[in-house]
Amino acid sequence: MAARATSDREVGLTTAAVSAVMICTQLAVLGAGSAVIVSVGRGEPPARVLDAAFATVGIAGTVLGGGYLVLQAAVAPDTASASVLFWLTFLVAAVTGTMVIVLDQALVALGRGATATARYTVGGAVSLAAAGLVAWLAHGAAADVLMACWALGSGVACVIGASQLRRLVGYRPRPSLRSMRDRPVLAVGIPNQILTLTERAPGLVLPLLLAHTVAPEAAAYWYPAWMMAWAAYTAPVLMGIVQFSEGVREPERLASTTWASLRWSLAVGGLAAAVLVLLARPLLTLLGDRYADSSAGALQLLAAGLVPYAVLQAYNAVCRARGRYAEPIAAGVTLGVALCTAALLAAERGATNMALAWLVVLTIGATAVGLRLLAVLRRIKVEA
Repeated sequence: MAARATSDREVGLTTAAVSAVMICTQLAVLGAGSAVIVSVGRGEPPARVLDAAFATVGIAGTVLGGGYLVLQAAVAPDTASASVLFWLTFLVAAVTGTMVIVLDQALVALGRGATATARYTVGGAVSLAAAGLVAWLAHGAAADVLMACWALGSGVACVIGASQLRRLVGYRPRPSLRSMRDRPVLAVGIPNQILTLTERAPGLVLPLLLAHTVAPEAAAYWYPAWMMAWAAYTAPVLMGIVQFSEGVREPERLASTTWASLRWSLAVGGLAAAVLVLLARPLLTLLGDRYADSSAGALQLLAAGLVPYAVLQAYNAVCRARGRYAEPIAAGVTLGVALCTAALLAAERGATNMALAWLVVLTIGATAVGLRLLAVLRRIKVEA
């Protein structure tokens, strides 16, 4: 819809802004969702933990979102927006997006993970409808208008998630930053969030780097392929959260839980990846022939990356459940730098070559991590 609503340049600037929001949310969440999983799994009162988590991430989301906007205006004024609408919607998206991450993991910890379908379906439909209205009424819309469409969906998903928590478990938010409440959240959450950043940051940083160092159009052509592939990658991400939660509650079953999680990740994600491989060109043609010509090959290659990404998620979930962070964080940082470097070096040759470089590096990294995962699972069986 965005591609039909405006020029490739405005789409590229919007996708860079969306990636920036997602980076802010990943930083601002401070591992609060993971802390909720651990704390609830250990029997702590959910309301006490949730109050501290929401207060912490609400403040962090506001500070980081505002900080990014100021930094962009100072460092990259040529591509920064001075629009009041853009700044307001960016901040709304950063705060509500951070809240939604915590809501996702809190509801998984409370055994209500299936509720994600409703809030993401409605939130996505609202964003899509808003973008469709813009495409119909105002072709040539600026990036701030497209950003508002995206932020609207994020806000709706957040409101639905809050109402689900209230309806399902009777939770009424009373955010508090009292020291007895927020310290446990940060102590447990920050190591988990650093690990999450190593997983998510490469895909979020790359559009920013493309838009500001190569060309906004390069980001515009890469981003749809990446986000369509991410639809398949979501399966191992969500199964990893469940694997982590179950591993905390029943550590003696961690090995069997890991294998079950990996099977489901490959089954569900593999189906989505197969659809993307087969229908890459028709799907991207919906955005326009330029996108199909530039990004169809990239989408097929990125979809094939589901398998190594599922292995990486399974390994990280095992490390989270066991409280071991140093090794996976080091591996994740190394892999993330290698992924972004390889893709940027290939950027001048188009999105397909970028995706090929990404897939090769990801496969090499996942092979090393997979061997380590096998060793850890064998050790867990021996200890059991």
